[in-house]
Amino acid sequence: MRKWLPLTAVCLGAFMLLVDVTIVTVALPDMAADMHTGFSDLQWVMDVYALALAALLLGAGSLADRIGRRRVYLGGLGLFAAASLACGLATGPAELIAFRAVQGIGGAAMFATTMALLSAAYQGRDRGVAFGVWGAVNGAAAAAGPVIGGLLTEQFGWRWIFFINLPVCALAVYVTLKAVAESRDPRAGRLDLPGMATFTTGAAALTYAVIRVGENGWSSPTTLGLLGLGVAAFGAFVLVELRSSHPMLDLSLFRSPTFVAVMAAGLLLSGAAFSYLMYVSLWLQSAEGMSPVGGGLVLLPLSAAGFVVAAVAGRLLHGVAPRLTIGGGLLLIGAGALLQAWMLDAGDGWSALVPGLLVTGVGVGAATPALAATAMGAVAPARAGMAGGALNTARQLGTALGIAVLGAVFHAGLRSGLGEGGRELAEPLASGGAGQLLAEAPAGAARETLTGLVEAAFASGLRETFLASAAMGLAGALAVFLLLRDGTPAAAAGVPRARTKTAAAADAAAPPARI
Repeated sequence: MRKWLPLTAVCLGAFMLLVDVTIVTVALPDMAADMHTGFSDLQWVMDVYALALAALLLGAGSLADRIGRRRVYLGGLGLFAAASLACGLATGPAELIAFRAVQGIGGAAMFATTMALLSAAYQGRDRGVAFGVWGAVNGAAAAAGPVIGGLLTEQFGWRWIFFINLPVCALAVYVTLKAVAESRDPRAGRLDLPGMATFTTGAAALTYAVIRVGENGWSSPTTLGLLGLGVAAFGAFVLVELRSSHPMLDLSLFRSPTFVAVMAAGLLLSGAAFSYLMYVSLWLQSAEGMSPVGGGLVLLPLSAAGFVVAAVAGRLLHGVAPRLTIGGGLLLIGAGALLQAWMLDAGDGWSALVPGLLVTGVGVGAATPALAATAMGAVAPARAGMAGGALNTARQLGTALGIAVLGAVFHAGLRSGLGEGGRELAEPLASGGAGQLLAEAPAGAARETLTGLVEAAFASGLRETFLASAAMGLAGALAVFLLLRDGTPAAAAGVPRARTKTAAAADAAAPPARI
């Protein structure tokens, strides 16, 4: 059994990393009530973690190749543990957001090194077994996140969703020190610090700009300034990468239409399938009066369907053209969002969402296994690691931008549903204050009127959000069907079978395939 200790160490870190993405979703209403915080702060609690992951994944991988993957993994575990403790002790939203960003930095260090550590620790059949177990653990973590978060929040308070990381980190550090050998790439080049800085600035500025839209509108100087900064930073990133002898991301990869299609699919899949879940959670707990556990269980059909279908699709759809599996999966994701928009009306409960969540989960499960394998098959073998890192970055960026975009749509939908006379209620409702508003309303006709207004507002906001999610899913499907012209199965596109399994596990691990 000693030979599986490296796998145990890596799985502990991956499990914690993925659980911590979705575990926060069901705790947001309690956070808002405890810290008296607003809607944009709640968005940042979710968003900043994904942003840090997206911005630093490629850079963390390069650093690990230079100074040692085990060293970077241990550093990530330590940083993640310290940030988790700080998040649990935070007294205000600004502190919580800042330490969530630090958590994301630690998570990027762990996430960027797990595949390399397993590749160095195992060979042949053992490597295939290791990556299979790792992928299964990642999927289970993703599915369990909302339920674990609900249990901890309901029984001990929201701070324990962060405190629970401390013993897991301690165990992972112990096993890593005991069983994981150091490895590095002797050919690794220097770090692309300008590329990391410009990419991080661009991603953060664009995300912040979209979050501010809900408060200031598209035409405000703040929004326009942030959008301009984001565009300029991404332009600088392109120039830096083109001129660098050791770029963080080789932009020549985008000469392949297949690679472009896969990057677009990864970005839009995460945005369409997962970014609206925080707004659903706010509705379930604040307006519908559900417990954190109940709210987590409502989201389970999506994650469970995705996990089961991905496991089955990896076997049954092997050899099918990725154009069909990825594009078809995105079509189902869009259809699931449309189904939720169609079925949800004012006064409806959580059951109206279940069919759409199931369809979305099936789409996620169908598309996920082929994404990474197709990305690997679109590039030369020497660039396979960079391609996998780029796909994971795209998925995290899709989550971050999706939360921001859908937040603006949700907020606008709330205001529309409230009408001219009740628009001042949009911010309290978006911040999880529906329960308090209803409890403070005088009994009788006034409370019934307010209840109807709240139900109409959330139905309007969520419908608009689902429609925007559907548009993202369908746009991703269109990109795949237009750009993935080759019907050759990904496994035959020059990718060894072991590499394909590795890549599929990596893609399944990308939060939210945490689902």
